[in-house]
Amino acid sequence: MPVTATDLTDATAPAPESLDAFLLISFGGPEGLEDVVPFLENVLRGKNVPHERMLEVAEHYKKFGGKSPINDQNRELLSAVHHELRRAGVQLPIYWGNRNWEPTIADALMSMRDDGKKNGIAFFTSMFSCYSGCRQYRENIADAQKQIGPNAPTIVRLRLGFNHPSFIEAVASRLNDALAAFPEAVRGEVPVLFTAHSIPISMAENCNYVQQLTEASRLVAQQTGSANWELCYQSRSGPPQVPWLEPDICDRIEALHQQAAADGGKLDRLVILPIGFTSDHMEVIYDLDDEAAALCKSLGIEMQRAGTVGTHPSFVRMIRELVEERIGRRDGRATAGELPACEDVCPADCCTYTPTRPGRPRA
Repeated sequence: MPVTATDLTDATAPAPESLDAFLLISFGGPEGLEDVVPFLENVLRGKNVPHERMLEVAEHYKKFGGKSPINDQNRELLSAVHHELRRAGVQLPIYWGNRNWEPTIADALMSMRDDGKKNGIAFFTSMFSCYSGCRQYRENIADAQKQIGPNAPTIVRLRLGFNHPSFIEAVASRLNDALAAFPEAVRGEVPVLFTAHSIPISMAENCNYVQQLTEASRLVAQQTGSANWELCYQSRSGPPQVPWLEPDICDRIEALHQQAAADGGKLDRLVILPIGFTSDHMEVIYDLDDEAAALCKSLGIEMQRAGTVGTHPSFVRMIRELVEERIGRRDGRATAGELPACEDVCPADCCTYTPTRPGRPRA
């Protein structure tokens, strides 16, 4: 039975004091060469993508030994969150479930049920509102609950932290680390290209993805004194006839290089910061550390790729503070900048998306 809007409502959300578990929800990734094709089959299930295209993407994973870094980084994040919560006196057991690989979301919910946990708080490893980064995870949870049956735990999500001061602080710290590779006198003028996963424009029109990314990038640039920044996109996975968010990161590097040359100068350095990713997905490794890095080298540009927030102490602190908000141990909702905090409970029509045409995976 398909998930409906009713399945996604939190109208009967449990009382804060009854929340009894923490659940990390993420995308998942293969752990070895033998996992690559089964993983991609999970990602593409229900989508009309040619088999040869899937095999093309599989080669991207195989180039790096078939192992995505995301799972190990999530294990590190789980450990860091566990210690942070314990340090703050929050006694919640920790669980982990993925959309596309083991442990699955259903695995996590079954473990919670078997441990007698009734009401979990989910943290999505996505800071920005869109179908893929929020609503689809909520659909995944509802699917898992239906699979388990009437004894499945209730799950509420933490608000997305795109403008939480601690998230901005963590990203700014990563940017400062990258800028430190350049002479101090020029750091404020080094071009900073923030990147996020591109999505179809039809998806972007029904969410605040672009607005939130732009605001978070502005806040990070402001905090680091970076005067020359812009937002780009990467990892487009749709057919060319379907419009997606632009500019593509590599296209923009080419354009900036040509613009500098036309002005009689040279683009000799830049920083790429994948603000739309909380950990190093294969897309970050392949699209930035491989493709964008090779392009910059060919153009004579010194490129520094800033790290994702990963287990930065400020990011881990943000997660703890969001948990404390949800369980009633923290007053107020910390935000930075001009946009309000995301809702704890999504409206029924939040981030809906019906693809006009099946897409293709990028990597």
